[in-house]
Amino acid sequence: MTIQLLQGDITRAEVDAIVNAANPSLLGGGGVDGAIHRAAGPELLAACRAIPAIDGERCATGQARITPGFQLPARYVIHTVGPVYQHSANPAQSLRDAYTNSLRLALANQCQTVALPAISCGVFGYPWQEAAEIALAVACEPEFAELVLSFYLFDAELFRVWQQVLSER
Repeated sequence: MTIQLLQGDITRAEVDAIVNAANPSLLGGGGVDGAIHRAAGPELLAACRAIPAIDGERCATGQARITPGFQLPARYVIHTVGPVYQHSANPAQSLRDAYTNSLRLALANQCQTVALPAISCGVFGYPWQEAAEIALAVACEPEFAELVLSFYLFDAELFRVWQQVLSER
């Protein structure tokens, strides 16, 4: 198992798949979601629109969907929806599911290298320490041992928190 923590631009990751912290519509948004959509080009939006929506949702919280990476260096984008911390009945389980389902989808598509953001740690308000503990616990599960995982963390303080959690594992 290989886990790296990086502070940088996830859209430049040369990996098999980039995990996108998306919203349920999968039609782009702010933060990492908007950055991935901009970098991938308009084909990504078209591919997301092609995913069937139920009541406006193409991906429920904790689930994951996959599209090509288009203009990204990554072959695939794995879209997942993390919980909005203050509005989720069980945010820890939803966050765990988002990471687990994303990594299972990566394995199902023969991916070996995956770049991941700190899901739900931006505008969705997830406490960074708890999010890091959940994400890194999932990353260390035996079923994902063959993957090389790179967590791209958007700011120096977030990076420090994740680094501390990883060092304690």
